[in-house]
Amino acid sequence: MFGCGMQKSYIHIDEGYSYGLINYDKLDITSNSDFYNTWHTNDYYNEYLTVNSDEKDNWMPVYENQKNDVHPPFYYLLLRAADMFSVDNFSVWPGIILNIIIHIGITIFIYLIGNKLFNNKIYALLIAFVGGLTVASLETVILARMYALTALNITIITYLHIINFEKENIDIKSLAIMGACIVIGSLTHYYYLVYLFVLYVIFMIKYITSKNYKMAVKYTTCMAISGIVSLIIFPYSFVHIFMGYRGQGMIANLSNIETMWHGLGEYLGLTLLDVFNGLLIVILLIILGVYIFEFAKKREITFKFKNKELMLVILPTLVYFAIIAFGAPYAEIRYIMPICPLIFIIFIYALKVVLARVLKEKTIFIFITTLLCIMLIIPIITNWNITYLYPDLKEIVNQTQNTHDIPTLFIFNKDMNRFMDDIYLFSLIDESYIMDSKNVSEDNFKEILKDKDLQSGLRVFINEGNENDECIEILLNATELEKCDYVKRMNACDIYYLH
Repeated sequence: MFGCGMQKSYIHIDEGYSYGLINYDKLDITSNSDFYNTWHTNDYYNEYLTVNSDEKDNWMPVYENQKNDVHPPFYYLLLRAADMFSVDNFSVWPGIILNIIIHIGITIFIYLIGNKLFNNKIYALLIAFVGGLTVASLETVILARMYALTALNITIITYLHIINFEKENIDIKSLAIMGACIVIGSLTHYYYLVYLFVLYVIFMIKYITSKNYKMAVKYTTCMAISGIVSLIIFPYSFVHIFMGYRGQGMIANLSNIETMWHGLGEYLGLTLLDVFNGLLIVILLIILGVYIFEFAKKREITFKFKNKELMLVILPTLVYFAIIAFGAPYAEIRYIMPICPLIFIIFIYALKVVLARVLKEKTIFIFITTLLCIMLIIPIITNWNITYLYPDLKEIVNQTQNTHDIPTLFIFNKDMNRFMDDIYLFSLIDESYIMDSKNVSEDNFKEILKDKDLQSGLRVFINEGNENDECIEILLNATELEKCDYVKRMNACDIYYLH
């Protein structure tokens, strides 16, 4: 994971927001009254991304910015604490190191869950180790967002429910621990509540069917108190979930059948590739092959598991996956990162159960171990692209650093505002000017550039919604520059070099 961190070349737009929201006095730097039509040094953008010396004692943005955004504040509180080790200097390492520490916790609880389900410490160790080195795990660690912490919260609450499932009575201490974890989980990510709700339903069915009404009341009271405490700490959660744009967007996606099924296919593909490093199809084919073999032998075709607790992993994970696949705004691995460790456990467990029908225990262990070793090797021998390392942007970052003294002009369409996609590059450039694209004219270009030394050329960004060729032609006419080289297509803009 440290090795991956050293290869990270760029930051995701939401990573930019993660670092900005923990220290800046507003959500978005583009909201500043002086953002447009003014020359800025790179300090202007670094101020958004960095906790400065005069801000290190002001922690209010952690709460205030999340109040005005769509996420709860606990992850940002931890990121702010980590970022205190990088005052006055922007670095990706606070987020990465924080996630590595979190992932140590995930690994411990994956081991504990695995040991409970497999009833075998060797299998539990194997799953904890290999599960922590899948592409999905590495992506989770190097992305400075709340997904790693949500994964930890989910594995913790799953383990707590597993160890209490067979108890007729859960003592007050255990309920208090569970309640504290629920508060932290709900203050980390709202999707956590989806997972938690399924666990709650399972426990309530258990208590009601066994007529253990006293425990049903105690357990429900624990949930209710946890929810109340969470709302007292961050009452804006209700607005975010039911009236925020993300909540409304989720509802809209869930009402569109075509979008839902398309999303399901995309997320199954992401699971195939990232959670199992491309080997999920092999696991599924093995399971199918065993059943075909048994069918040919006219054996009973069933899938049985001894652990009742397994449904505490399968059902909430399945519901969480379905909600994300059907309703998430984008098909990206980050949205299912919190359940990737549990998906890994489920399929390896299923493989072991099915193989037990045709193979001896020792052979099964050798087979699964070999398969998992191949799983670890595949990304190395295939030079697997880990998305959030942004290896394709390494060259443009190096080029920008080497030519940081070239004046830069961004012809910016406000209606297509994704400036945070590009803020990292602007934090490297000595001088830059963000021009409202409505002001594009030869006279305005001349006025903007009249005091600038263009002997080394001019770097130009143009975002979506503009007539790029027309803007470049007007710009060339306004300067003594003669040639235009196309440099790079970024996520939401194009970069040119005029000389």
